[in-house]
Amino acid sequence: MNRNCIVIGSGFSSLSAACYLAKAGLDVTIFEKNESVGGRASQFVKDGFTFDMGPSWYWMPDIFDKFFADFNKQTSDYYLLDKLSPAYKIFFADDTITIGDCMDKICEEFERIEPGSSKALKKFINKAQENYDIAINKIVLRPGLSPLELVTKETILKVDQFFKTISSQVRKSFKNPKLVSTLEFPVLFLGAKPSNTPSFYNFMNFADFGLGTWHPRGGMYEVIKAMKSLALELGVTIHTNSPINKIIVTNGKASGVSCNGKVHKADIVLSGADYQHSESLLDEKHQQYSKSYWEKKVFAPSSLLFYIGFNTKLNNVEHHNLFFDTDFELHAKEIYDSPKWPTKPLFYANFPSLTDASMAPKGCETGFFLVPIATALEDTEELRNKYFNVIMDRFLERTGQDIRNNIIFKETFCINDFVERYNSYKGNAYGMANTLTQTAFLRPNLRSKKVTDLYFTGQLTVPGPGVPPALISGKLVSELIIKDN
Repeated sequence: MNRNCIVIGSGFSSLSAACYLAKAGLDVTIFEKNESVGGRASQFVKDGFTFDMGPSWYWMPDIFDKFFADFNKQTSDYYLLDKLSPAYKIFFADDTITIGDCMDKICEEFERIEPGSSKALKKFINKAQENYDIAINKIVLRPGLSPLELVTKETILKVDQFFKTISSQVRKSFKNPKLVSTLEFPVLFLGAKPSNTPSFYNFMNFADFGLGTWHPRGGMYEVIKAMKSLALELGVTIHTNSPINKIIVTNGKASGVSCNGKVHKADIVLSGADYQHSESLLDEKHQQYSKSYWEKKVFAPSSLLFYIGFNTKLNNVEHHNLFFDTDFELHAKEIYDSPKWPTKPLFYANFPSLTDASMAPKGCETGFFLVPIATALEDTEELRNKYFNVIMDRFLERTGQDIRNNIIFKETFCINDFVERYNSYKGNAYGMANTLTQTAFLRPNLRSKKVTDLYFTGQLTVPGPGVPPALISGKLVSELIIKDN
């Protein structure tokens, strides 16, 4: 193929697609608006501290392996992985649950909390493993062009699981609220409430307990660097500090882009930027989805983030920590049902330097705190400071450490920053939620219905939010482009 393709954005899905397209023989050029590649998976480095600004969980290692294997590579050609032991810790008001690195350890912890629950857990995870195999090998590799893609002999047998919810399935087998929260937590990666997520998506529990939690040495950005290196090896050209102002359409066909006042011609245009923003780069007559369409969609949460350098090592915490010491359901309602700043927020704390000394100076700790919040909220410095003090008070209460006096620096990131840096619709952090009516062919299309040779990829289209789905989205759209051309 001697055609040239312009790719807008350089997140996981864009880099994935660029690699596949270059391998197929296209002349591929990436335009990235920010100073470095990575999209939401950016990196922040300051005074010897290294932060992953976005994704920090490495789940589904098989998906990463398959991606690099498609280019006769291995992940170890680019970065080293360590399996975390324990995987993570969950803090409740009266106890903590530690998730080990194998099912035997996890079963022991479940038995400690609720005697007899390990039997139900094994049964639950076995079903989750079946669903994982169907999802990864039968469903997510379909481009979302037709409802018939979901019809296989395997999915027909599982059809009832699309009309039941994760929440109902979990609560049928487990009564202890701590275990319920532990099992409902992974679907938050899909961007929706457990009570609105089809029970089929319990395959995320197998990704968690069955496949484990991993850490690329140096942080998640090492994966982005690996994909960038692979793209360059394949001949992809990458331009940073290059925001796209317009997608040019000539006689109903995508013919190029305008960047910093200069027109760049192309046979094919692929956007991995936020889908709604990508369509705003078109004249209205060429847009597939109206303003009301986007308004009606259920979006995954935004986030209030704190990146903190500490001048001391921390105790009583793990690499990944979930603070579920307040009302899980109330926080979910205040994200999805009646959007507001949370009354008593749950939050996540990540200390990668506990297991990876390269991410902080000696004797120091890299800390990353995340509070899930609704999209389109008022975002002020005053509110950011208020919630910082809330989570610091709770951190002290749960771990016995007042770490405010050990802060060297603190940087914040919230809704306004998601909009400014990533052109994120309403400041969403994870894309569009995977509810029943926003799954597979019901998500925004990979191929434009109105403009020839215009395509989209990323977390708002199939298969959905999360790093592994983003890698798959890039592959799906590349296969579609190659087939069409």
